[in-house]
Amino acid sequence: MIGLAAKHRIPANYNAASYVQGGGLMSYGANRESSMRSAASLVDKILRGARAGDLPIERTNEHELWINRKTANALGLPQTLLLRADQVIE
Repeated sequence: MIGLAAKHRIPANYNAASYVQGGGLMSYGANRESSMRSAASLVDKILRGARAGDLPIERTNEHELWINRKTANALGLPQTLLLRADQVIE
Protein backbone atom coordinates (compact mmCIF):
# COMPACT_ATOMS: atom_id res chain seq x y z
CA MET A 1 0.00 0.00 0.00
CA ILE A 2 2.80 2.44 0.88
CA GLY A 3 4.72 1.56 -2.27
CA LEU A 4 1.69 2.11 -4.49
CA ALA A 5 1.05 5.56 -3.01
CA ALA A 6 4.72 6.48 -3.43
CA LYS A 7 4.85 5.18 -7.01
CA HIS A 8 1.92 7.37 -8.04
CA ARG A 9 2.97 10.28 -5.79
CA ILE A 10 -0.28 10.16 -3.83
CA PRO A 11 -0.24 11.86 -0.41
CA ALA A 12 -1.83 9.14 1.70
CA ASN A 13 -3.08 9.15 5.28
CA TYR A 14 -2.88 5.93 7.30
CA ASN A 15 -4.63 4.73 10.44
CA ALA A 16 -1.49 3.76 12.36
CA ALA A 17 1.88 5.37 12.99
CA SER A 18 3.65 2.18 11.93
CA TYR A 19 2.82 3.04 8.31
CA VAL A 20 4.57 6.39 8.71
CA GLN A 21 7.59 4.66 10.19
CA GLY A 22 7.54 2.42 7.10
CA GLY A 23 7.61 5.35 4.67
CA GLY A 24 3.96 6.43 4.48
CA LEU A 25 3.24 10.15 4.49
CA MET A 26 1.09 10.64 7.57
CA SER A 27 -1.10 9.09 10.20
CA TYR A 28 -3.77 10.70 12.34
CA GLY A 29 -5.45 8.76 15.09
CA ALA A 30 -5.97 8.08 18.75
CA ASN A 31 -2.95 8.29 21.02
CA ARG A 32 -2.01 4.66 21.54
CA GLU A 33 -0.78 5.12 25.11
CA SER A 34 -4.01 6.84 26.11
CA SER A 35 -6.05 4.03 24.55
CA MET A 36 -4.01 1.39 26.38
CA ARG A 37 -4.45 3.19 29.72
CA SER A 38 -8.20 3.31 29.14
CA ALA A 39 -8.30 -0.39 28.26
CA ALA A 40 -6.26 -1.28 31.35
CA SER A 41 -8.66 0.71 33.52
CA LEU A 42 -11.62 -1.20 32.10
CA VAL A 43 -9.90 -4.55 32.61
CA ASP A 44 -9.13 -3.57 36.21
CA LYS A 45 -12.80 -2.75 36.85
CA ILE A 46 -13.92 -6.07 35.35
CA LEU A 47 -11.38 -8.03 37.39
CA ARG A 48 -12.68 -6.28 40.51
CA GLY A 49 -16.19 -7.56 39.78
CA ALA A 50 -17.85 -4.99 37.54
CA ARG A 51 -20.01 -6.35 34.76
CA ALA A 52 -18.66 -5.44 31.34
CA GLY A 53 -22.16 -4.56 30.11
CA ASP A 54 -22.57 -2.02 32.92
CA LEU A 55 -19.42 -0.08 32.09
CA PRO A 56 -19.76 3.07 29.99
CA ILE A 57 -18.26 3.24 26.54
CA GLU A 58 -15.08 5.28 26.67
CA ARG A 59 -13.06 6.88 23.92
CA THR A 60 -9.88 8.85 23.98
CA ASN A 61 -9.80 12.56 23.31
CA GLU A 62 -6.08 12.49 22.63
CA HIS A 63 -5.09 12.22 18.97
CA GLU A 64 -1.72 12.40 17.24
CA LEU A 65 -0.53 13.49 13.82
CA TRP A 66 2.61 11.71 12.60
CA ILE A 67 4.38 12.83 9.41
CA ASN A 68 7.30 11.28 7.56
CA ARG A 69 9.67 14.11 6.59
CA LYS A 70 11.37 12.20 3.75
CA THR A 71 8.04 11.33 2.12
CA ALA A 72 6.70 14.88 2.56
CA ASN A 73 9.83 16.26 0.89
CA ALA A 74 9.58 13.74 -1.97
CA LEU A 75 6.00 14.87 -2.61
CA GLY A 76 7.03 18.53 -2.52
CA LEU A 77 4.74 19.37 0.39
CA PRO A 78 5.33 22.63 2.28
CA GLN A 79 7.57 22.45 5.35
CA THR A 80 4.88 24.26 7.35
CA LEU A 81 2.92 21.01 7.31
CA LEU A 82 5.60 19.48 9.55
CA LEU A 83 4.99 22.18 12.17
CA ARG A 84 1.53 20.79 12.80
CA ALA A 85 2.77 17.27 13.49
CA ASP A 86 3.00 15.76 16.96
CA GLN A 87 5.75 13.44 15.71
CA VAL A 88 8.01 13.91 12.68
CA ILE A 89 9.71 10.75 11.48
CA GLU A 90 13.11 11.30 9.89
